[in-house]
Amino acid sequence: MCDFIVLIIKMVKMSKDTKRRVSSVVSLAKTAFQWGFIPTVLYLGFKKGAEPGTPPLTFFSLLWQ
Repeated sequence: MCDFIVLIIKMVKMSKDTKRRVSSVVSLAKTAFQWGFIPTVLYLGFKKGAEPGTPPLTFFSLLWQ
């Protein structure tokens, strides 16, 4: 994915400062996605709750299963 972004940045005529800023924003977005995906999925799962007929969800039940 980042190679594709780098290729686009090289093809488009931008100043070196703009290229550096775009590269840093892409890097920040990539890091935020990598570190935030699993916690977001867990949060949404706990927010929804357990299905009827199953034990309630707790953080400790997540660790022991």
